[in-house]
Amino acid sequence: MIKLSKKIALVGSFGVGKTSLFRRFIDNEFSTDYKSTLGVQIQKKVITMDNGTELTMILWDTEGHENISEGRSSYLLGSHAFVYVFDITRVDTYKDINEQLSFLKEKYPKAIIKVVGNKVDAAAKKKAMEMLQEFQVNYDYLTSAKTGEYVEELFADIAVDLTT
Repeated sequence: MIKLSKKIALVGSFGVGKTSLFRRFIDNEFSTDYKSTLGVQIQKKVITMDNGTELTMILWDTEGHENISEGRSSYLLGSHAFVYVFDITRVDTYKDINEQLSFLKEKYPKAIIKVVGNKVDAAAKKKAMEMLQEFQVNYDYLTSAKTGEYVEELFADIAVDLTT
């Protein structure tokens, strides 16, 4: 059996739901008791792929920053994948998304990047979709850490990308 270990960093602004996505994926839990992440939280989850590969996903839930380049670069070093999270209900978390993604692509050219709009449960979807179109936001998933919508699919997709 092949065993792999890969680092995945969750990045994005304050309050977009990085920790909630992290907890939903790791423990299948959601809490409305919100506390800002200070520094970084690290957890791992082992999954077995269809081809028998055992993948240890080491998830780094980083503190929020409006500009990724202002965060501690040591948290991002060695990442095989990034989950860039924004809140679909707050335009300020995605109006500069292209610049943020350019930074990641330039500094970490080999890393996989998944762009995730979180909190689909909290928004009037039609208005949110209009805003995403207006700002030309290209995303991979729209998730809800609260309901679990598309959270497993997101991480399963990352796992496949990391093992192929």
